[in-house]
Amino acid sequence: MLAKSFEKAFDDENWLFEIKWDGYRAVADLSHTNPLFYSRNGISFLSKFEKVSKDFSHQKHKMILDGEIVAYDAHGKPNFQLLQQIGDHPDMALTYQVFDLLWLNGHSTEELPLLQRKELLKEALTETDVIKYCDHIPEKGIAFFNQMNTMKLEGMIAKKADSLYIENQRSSDWLKIKFTNTDEAIICGLTEPRGSRESFGALILGKYIDGKLIYCGHTGTGFTNESLKQIYDRLQKIVIKTSPFETVPTTNMPVTWTKPELVCEIKYSEITKDGIYRHPVFVAMREDKEPEEIQLNPKNEKSREMKAKAPLKKSVNSEKEKIITLDKHKVTLTNQDKIYFPKDGITKGDVIEYYQSVASYILPYLKNRPLSLNRFPGGIEEQGFYQKDAGDHMPDWIKTTKVYSESNDKYIDYVYCNDKATLAYLNNLGCIDLNPWNSSLPDLEHPDYLVLDLDPSKKNIFNDVIETALQVNEVLHSVKVKGYCKTSGSTGIHIYIPMGGKYDFDQVKDFAHILMKQVNEKLPKLTTLERSLQKRDDKKIYMDYLQNRTGQTLASVYSIRPKEGASVSMPLEWDEVKPGLKPTDFTIHNSLERIKEKGDLFKPVLGKGIDMMKALELLQGNG
Repeated sequence: MLAKSFEKAFDDENWLFEIKWDGYRAVADLSHTNPLFYSRNGISFLSKFEKVSKDFSHQKHKMILDGEIVAYDAHGKPNFQLLQQIGDHPDMALTYQVFDLLWLNGHSTEELPLLQRKELLKEALTETDVIKYCDHIPEKGIAFFNQMNTMKLEGMIAKKADSLYIENQRSSDWLKIKFTNTDEAIICGLTEPRGSRESFGALILGKYIDGKLIYCGHTGTGFTNESLKQIYDRLQKIVIKTSPFETVPTTNMPVTWTKPELVCEIKYSEITKDGIYRHPVFVAMREDKEPEEIQLNPKNEKSREMKAKAPLKKSVNSEKEKIITLDKHKVTLTNQDKIYFPKDGITKGDVIEYYQSVASYILPYLKNRPLSLNRFPGGIEEQGFYQKDAGDHMPDWIKTTKVYSESNDKYIDYVYCNDKATLAYLNNLGCIDLNPWNSSLPDLEHPDYLVLDLDPSKKNIFNDVIETALQVNEVLHSVKVKGYCKTSGSTGIHIYIPMGGKYDFDQVKDFAHILMKQVNEKLPKLTTLERSLQKRDDKKIYMDYLQNRTGQTLASVYSIRPKEGASVSMPLEWDEVKPGLKPTDFTIHNSLERIKEKGDLFKPVLGKGIDMMKALELLQGNG
């Protein structure tokens, strides 16, 4: 649960007040034998803050806690920068200030009023030198705020005493009131340094407003020589040629643009009417925040009741915005006239309409599968971005699942799409294509199907892809395996083999590799298994068997692709796979008709899996 910004302290008998800690928000899940300890965006804190996690063994109850990890300087004052240097200072003074309880001994406590949750927490928590119960004072917000100011702390959090715990929501039942104005911003570029300064001059900052990345100022102060170099080195890895902003800002120094992937915290004096920070000063990098979370938040909403009394500024049925009800959920659709495919005149509204028309066909292939959201809020000719983590702005009815990511060492809160309402919501975010995992809940370790992705180089023609696909089918035929193919909707062909969740990802990937080697032996001049683009022959089709790994995603069957022409990934009968077939044959305009005529050709992909051992024996016989 997250807090909204509020400008001034207040007294209210229905509210309680806590210290605003300047640290990392962290959830400790002690409900299983092995504890989990992770940040708001799912980064594991178990090893990084071992000083805290080793004290979990002192806890007597099974519970899920919410709190803040705080580091203290030599004067006993919370210091966020120190927290980031934990690796260099393992003996640093640290506490985990626990202020909420979400689950206790088999029961969720989220529906209980806050005061009751805190009473239970106080009883259940075993305090140690590091794990502390975060106390509060009722009613007297102004005096408490003044005391925080005297102590030179960051501010206070005001919470409605009867508030329920609403996950992943920025609620006006919790308010943050700070002494200095601080904010998070996305780093979108850097300017050249002047004079004797090294690395860079200033960071160019941005925020998302209605899905568009908007410039909000730049900061050139607050850095040390060391932090200048560290940030510069990180940004060099994500340099892009063009500005990621909706409207390119003017700057007085040359700019190197970067992917909008890193978030920093800044201090500032005020925000101008047009949304630009005045006197912004760099404070720290925020590894615990995702760029998608950094949205413009209006200040000063004290509670939902007050908000409800405000008159609605615009008609719900205006062209800008309409509200529809699907699966008993209200979905707000915005900017339906926004052009997503400029050369084809296809709008956001057209994309939503297409997906609703094929929902009964596509949903079985999305159901219970984590999705990588490939978002194009400005249409296909603007910079798109991938979003894996749901962030804090999804409605609470959207289903998500936490999955641990080895490569990022964090938990990612993936969205999955089981109904028309979620489908419309995701399309409205700018998800033109939908990219599900090969495995589904509850068992994400065992894929439901194997995927062979035939990916041509720029020098191949589509007939080369067709020839390769037919060769794959011959190899499959020889081992009595039935494959199902579809156009990728872009330049390639995807071939799926049902696995029925019987084998793990490594087994499936190895089997795919063996199949592709057979095809490569038959078509050595046309195909390659070389993964590296530098080493790969640029006249060959790459047979990508590595799509069969945890977390890999491909555009779903019946998905529109963000390509000119609005082509659709369409299942084919094998006798249709012949020279003359084009990936652009099936589009947003004719796909529904074809699906109705042919039925769902892909249905067996989700059916009973093949006997892989039998197929391997036959392959050895072939060999």
